[in-house]
Amino acid sequence: MQQSSHTTSLSVRSFQFCSNNSVTFTNMKLPTLSVLYLIHLTSLLLILAESTQPPFSCDISDPRTKSYPFCKTTLPITQRVQDLVSRLTLDEKISQLVNSASSIPRLGIPAYQWWSEALHGVAYSLKVTQGIRFNGTIQSATSFPQAVGIEARAIYNAGQAMGMTFWAPNINIYRDPRWGRGQETPGEDPLVSGKYAVSFVRGIQGDSFEGGKLGQHLQASACCKHFTAYDLDNWKGVKRYVFNAKVSLQDLADTYQPPFQSCIQQGKASGIMCAYNRVNGVPNCADYNLLSKTARGQWGFNGYITSDCDAVAIIHEDQGYAKLPEDAVADVLKAGMDVNCGTYLKKYTKSAVEKRKLPVSKIDRALHNLFSVRIRLGLFDGNPVKQPYGTIGSDKVCSQEHRNLALEAARNGIVLLKNTDKLLPLSKTKTTSLAVIGPNANSAKTLVGNYAGPPCKPVTPLQGLQSYVKDTRFHQGCNAVNCSSAFIAQSVKIAKGADHVVLVMGLDQTQESEDHDRVDLLLPPKQQNLISRIARVAKNPVILVLLSGGPVDISFAKNDQHIGSVLWAGYPGEAGGRALAEIIFGDYNPGGRLPVTWYPQSYVNVPMTDMRMRPEPSSSYPGRTYRFYQGPKVFEFGYGLSYSNYTYEILPVTQNRVHIMVERSNPHRYLPVSEMGDEVCEKMKYTVKVRVKNHGAMAGKHPMLLFVRQPKMVNRRPVRQLVAFQSVNLNAGERADVEFELRPCEHLSSAKKDGSMVIEEGSYLLSIGDKESEIQVVKQYNS
Repeated sequence: MQQSSHTTSLSVRSFQFCSNNSVTFTNMKLPTLSVLYLIHLTSLLLILAESTQPPFSCDISDPRTKSYPFCKTTLPITQRVQDLVSRLTLDEKISQLVNSASSIPRLGIPAYQWWSEALHGVAYSLKVTQGIRFNGTIQSATSFPQAVGIEARAIYNAGQAMGMTFWAPNINIYRDPRWGRGQETPGEDPLVSGKYAVSFVRGIQGDSFEGGKLGQHLQASACCKHFTAYDLDNWKGVKRYVFNAKVSLQDLADTYQPPFQSCIQQGKASGIMCAYNRVNGVPNCADYNLLSKTARGQWGFNGYITSDCDAVAIIHEDQGYAKLPEDAVADVLKAGMDVNCGTYLKKYTKSAVEKRKLPVSKIDRALHNLFSVRIRLGLFDGNPVKQPYGTIGSDKVCSQEHRNLALEAARNGIVLLKNTDKLLPLSKTKTTSLAVIGPNANSAKTLVGNYAGPPCKPVTPLQGLQSYVKDTRFHQGCNAVNCSSAFIAQSVKIAKGADHVVLVMGLDQTQESEDHDRVDLLLPPKQQNLISRIARVAKNPVILVLLSGGPVDISFAKNDQHIGSVLWAGYPGEAGGRALAEIIFGDYNPGGRLPVTWYPQSYVNVPMTDMRMRPEPSSSYPGRTYRFYQGPKVFEFGYGLSYSNYTYEILPVTQNRVHIMVERSNPHRYLPVSEMGDEVCEKMKYTVKVRVKNHGAMAGKHPMLLFVRQPKMVNRRPVRQLVAFQSVNLNAGERADVEFELRPCEHLSSAKKDGSMVIEEGSYLLSIGDKESEIQVVKQYNS
C-alpha cells in the first residue's frame, strides 16, 4: 500500500521576521499529498456535485433532530457530545474513526472529511483536496507563502467543502538541509517554529494576533504536525514509515518538542497529527506517554489527534511493532489517537473489540474529541449561514486584500545574499534591455511549492520583470530544473545583447519534496555550469535568483566576481514574481533573513539518520543547526542584506543581574525551572531596549534578532540561542528604540541530559548585530 503524509509548507520562509514571522493570515498580521483512494474520491465528487449548500447537522426544519440534546446549543459541548455518542451503535461509532467519516442518516448527521490541506492557502489535488473542491463558484484560492483561515470558511459556506479541519502547520524542526519537506516548515530554530505555530493556529482558527479572543467557536481547525521528531522522508533507501529516530531526552526537551508545546499551550490548536516514524522504538501514534501524558496531561491539549495517512497500518504491516492488525488498532486508541487517516480502524476496530483487545470506552473517548471539534466548528448548530462566520462569502476568496497580503509576505520573505558594489537595485531609467534566463523564470507552478491550491493571479519572475523593462528577452536555459539538457549557445546569445542579466534558477518539487530527500546540496551540475558560462560573457555582473525550499551550496556564486547579486526567494507564492521585480528595481528594500543554516556540500557526509543535535568532540560529528553546528557555513542562520545599513545600541538596563534563590543544601550551580514556579518566573522577566538606526537612503522593514550566549560553550549548551525578534519600519535616517521582553526562565535556561530545564549561575551575553551586553545569573540562598 502506498503510504503518504500531509503537510504545510513554508514557501518564502525567510525572517521578516520572517515575513514569516509575518506569515500571512487575513485576520491578523503574523509575521503531500497522499494518494486518494479511488472509491473515496469518486464518492466525494458525487456528494459535492449534488448541492452547493454546506453540509451541517441539526436543521431546525428536520423533525428528527428537534428533540435531540446534542442539537441544543444552550447545553455545554461535553453534554451534547455525550448525548450524541450514546445514540450510536458500535458500527456507527467505528464509521467515525476514519478521515472519511460516514453519514448517519437516522440522526441527520452528514458525512465529514477530516482531511484538508492549507499550507500556502486552501489546497487541492486533482481539483479536489480531500475535503475541498474548486469546481464550483470558487475555482481558486490566494496562494500565500503561508495560509489563510477566512478563505477556508468561505469555501465551506459556498458548499465546496466537506470538512473544516486543515492538517497544517508543519512545525517540525528543519534539522537536516537535505530534508525534502523542510520547505514546509518555519526553519531550524525552536523559538521561531513555536511562534510561527502560535500565529498560524490563531489565524486559521479565528483568534486574535495576541490570543484570548477565541471562544468555543472555530473559524476553521488547525492541526500541528508531525508529532514528533519527524524530519526524514526517503534518504538513501531509509523511509519515514519504518525509521526509528533515536533521540536523547535533552534534544527532545530543547529542540524537537518546544514548537508543539507552544502550538498547544499558546496557540490552542484543536488538532495534532502523530507522525509515521518511531521515536526510541515506539511508533508516535502508539505512544501513550507522548499523546496522553505529554500532550493532553502536561500541556493541556484539548482537541483531536489524527494519524498521518496509513500510519496505523504501518505499525503492523511495515514496522512489525504490532503482531496483528487488531493490536495496532488497540495500541493507537489506547495511546490517545482519535482518528485514522486511512481505513485500518474501519476494518479492524470491531474485531479488536470482539477479541477483547480494545474496550468500547476507548472508542467513546476518541469520539468525544472528534465530535467536540465538529460542534466547535458550528456543524451541529443548524444552518451555518445563521451562525458565527456564516456571512463570510466567496468574495473573500482571492480578494484584493488577500492578494495584497500575499504580495507583502513575498516581499518580506525574499533574502538578499550578495550585492557586490551595490549592483542592486537596478536603475529603472538606465536599464533599457534585460535578459531573463532560467527554468524557474516563467514557472507559476514552482512559485507555489507543495500543498497548494490553484492560485488567483500568479505572476512569474519573468512577468514581473517585463513590467519594468519593455525590451526583456527570455530563454529557459535548461529543458527543466534538473537541467539534463542546457541550451548554452542560445542563452549566451541573448545574455550578450542585454544591459543586465537575471538568472532565475534553483530547485522545484522534482528535486525536493515529500518522499524525496536530497542526497547533495548543490544545484544540478549543468544548471551551475550554465550560470557560470553566462556570467562570464554578460556586459555587467549578473543577478542570480534562487527558488528553492532548502539551502543550496552556492559557494561558486558567492565567490564569482561576475555574479554581482544573489537573491533567495524560497517558494514565494502567487505574487513572488512581482515581489522579486520590485526588489530588483528598488521599489522595495529587501530585509528577509535566512531561517536555516546554509551548509557546504561536505555536510552530506553526516548521516541524515543521526538525530543528535549536539556535536561530539570525541568524533567528527559536527552537530546541527546554528545552535550547535561548529563547522564551515556558506551562509549563517539569520543572514540577510539590505539596501540600507543599520546600526544598534543596547541601552543601559536597570538590572543586569538575575537572582535565583536556592536552599543551602543545594550543592549545584543550577536550579530546575520546575522548582521555581510560574509566579517566580513571571517576576523575573524584564525589558531590554535596543536603539536601531537606518543609515541608508531608502526606507526599510528591518528584522531585529536578539540572541543569548555564554562566553564559553559549557555543559552542551547551544553556541547561541535566539531569544526574541521583531521587525521595525524605519525611514531613511530614522532611528527607533525597540523593546524586547527577556524571560530568564525561558531564555536563559538549558536542558540537562535527563531533559529537565535548569538555570545555571554565571555570565550570559545578550547580542544583536555586533553589540553585546552582559547579564549575570547569581545564586542566592534562602534565609
